[in-house]
Amino acid sequence: MPRLLTVLLNYRTAEMTLDAAEAALRALEGIAGELVIVDNDSGDGSFERLSREARARGWTAGDRVRVIQSGRNGGFGAGNNVGIRAGLSDGRAPDYVYILNSDAFPAPDAIRRLLEALESDPTLGFAGSYIHGPDGTPHVTAFRFPSILSELEGAARFGPLSRMLRGYSVSIGVPDATRRVDWLAGASLMMRRSVLDAIGLFDETFFLYFEETDLCRRAARAGWPTLYVRESHVAHVGSASTGMKSWDRVPGFWFDSRWHYFAKTHGRAYAAAATLAHLAGGLLWRSRMLLQGKPRGDRPHFLRDLVIHDLRALFGRAPRVAEPPAALPSGETS
Repeated sequence: MPRLLTVLLNYRTAEMTLDAAEAALRALEGIAGELVIVDNDSGDGSFERLSREARARGWTAGDRVRVIQSGRNGGFGAGNNVGIRAGLSDGRAPDYVYILNSDAFPAPDAIRRLLEALESDPTLGFAGSYIHGPDGTPHVTAFRFPSILSELEGAARFGPLSRMLRGYSVSIGVPDATRRVDWLAGASLMMRRSVLDAIGLFDETFFLYFEETDLCRRAARAGWPTLYVRESHVAHVGSASTGMKSWDRVPGFWFDSRWHYFAKTHGRAYAAAATLAHLAGGLLWRSRMLLQGKPRGDRPHFLRDLVIHDLRALFGRAPRVAEPPAALPSGETS
């Protein structure tokens, strides 16, 4: 029987993490393995509460559930790496690793569906779920890899151009059937451990965003594609994981992650060209916005912040190993 390590990352959302753990444990019934809850250095008593509740609910019996502390908040990828490196309690390597957001709640058969997909096709590297909101609204979580043309298309928002470049758009919408995709959001993602052994874990230079994109791309380059499993249903609150909907302005770590992804994957010249393409598309959109009275659609100062950031990155200041944003509100996870 395959052994599964489930990693659930918490940052200042102890109550929601406990609910996610409850849902995960129901979905893990009959599956060999363990759940590791990683507190990503919340500093608000989350670790103590999660540890206490796990014991009180009987989860820790037989090492079925462990609660560990990351020691620092290095972001989504770094926190998940802590859980993956912790491994199974008996020291043996799992066959698969499953990462679940603290604001994501798998249906009773959701995890089994992913495991069956990977077990039935040994050529696959990763498998991820169909994600929907608590009200059932589908979330767009299946994507193509970003490129220069996707930057132009996404920023321009111009129908004729989008139709011409539809094969390059990052979003592929919500597939109505199981299919291979370039990459999936990491709210509910299962990974073959042997693939992680071959390509490495999450790149911890990313604090938030693009870390799943990078991991799936490294797997794809090594010959391990990603599968979107439509039959695996997971409810997801959404911005509770990142606070993205409440941003007044796009934070620096997003620009760091975007630049690092393009420069790492294609080189600095390509990253600069992707920014120029985004700038061209953004200027086209703003021209239409002024002429037709369309709403802005971007966060304030987005284009200016993008260009200034990437000019600095191009001419010597590479994105740093990301640190937590200075004002991540309580109740939002990293």
